[in-house]
Amino acid sequence: MTMSATVLPRWTLAVPFVAWIVLGASYALPGNGLLLALVGIALCAAVFAAVHHAEVVAHQVGEPFGTLVLAIAVTVIEVALIVSVMLTAGPEKAGLARDTVFAAVMIVCNGIVGMCLLVGGIRHREQDFQIRGAAAALAVLASLSVLTLVMPNYTTTNVGPMLSSSQLAFAGVSSLVLYGVFVFVQTVRHRDYFLADVSDEDVHAAPPGARLALTSGGLLLVCLVAVVLLAKVLSPVVETAVENAGAPAAVVGIVIAALVLLPEGLAAVRAARADRLQNSLNLALGSALASIGLTIPTVAAVFLTTGQPLVLGINGKETVLLVLTLLVSTLTISTGRTTILQGAVHLSLFAAYLFLSFAP
Repeated sequence: MTMSATVLPRWTLAVPFVAWIVLGASYALPGNGLLLALVGIALCAAVFAAVHHAEVVAHQVGEPFGTLVLAIAVTVIEVALIVSVMLTAGPEKAGLARDTVFAAVMIVCNGIVGMCLLVGGIRHREQDFQIRGAAAALAVLASLSVLTLVMPNYTTTNVGPMLSSSQLAFAGVSSLVLYGVFVFVQTVRHRDYFLADVSDEDVHAAPPGARLALTSGGLLLVCLVAVVLLAKVLSPVVETAVENAGAPAAVVGIVIAALVLLPEGLAAVRAARADRLQNSLNLALGSALASIGLTIPTVAAVFLTTGQPLVLGINGKETVLLVLTLLVSTLTISTGRTTILQGAVHLSLFAAYLFLSFAP
């Protein structure tokens, strides 16, 4: 993590307040085209600022709790976007959580990982990482993905790709428990599985200090609330744009997942370019695990409380893509070394996913 130990970048201080100003203007002048464009820019900036402040807090509190800060902050953003759209639109958006979680898995495992392997391979020819850590993360990811996205298609209590209330509660609790065990293993019990030998001073920079961390904690809260409200303003525009483009409704989930994962994706690619592939995989796979392990329980709790339907099962085409992705990912990590070939394979799968999303 590269940051000053005593000073926050000025943009991270300004963005939260600018976002709230834009939000207030959007309520005062609803429907203004230029203002809606500014809402989109403010939303993206607020996401980046939130992630930065979460990293500051995480760096201060250290392990094992530091790892949870960014994951929880990003998941709050993702859940807020999902729930705000689903509750506003009603039953016709019952599959948005499924679309977003599936998109997160595909974006991470094929898009982000593929770009990391390609960029790292171009610059360093070969890169290595710890198989034990990557294999553990992939095992949890495969289990969570299949149990929450594929299994609902084969249960018989309810007709269709939906779980009954008891099944949904079980899926939420089991996802949370499995993710919690993984975090414990990653940060406490077998922390060495996920560490690389690095001497970069930026990685081992001194903690920012309690006062700076407290400031970032407050600004993080301001950013997250702004993201929720800005998303509510912008979600109808995104849906209309997708509909006017003739794209399937699942594209909305891709947009949400891409927005949430963009900051961590850029950080992962930068780490790979600096020959820290272990850090890249930790960031990428950790994002996908948090997306499922924390989003599904939260969304399940919300919709069990409200009684609205929640569709989780993916279709046959998406199941094939998911299984192929997990298979290729297993082969990629099997040797502990990667080249540009693995990156090209993952990116080809990501391109296929995007193309088939727009042209099903």
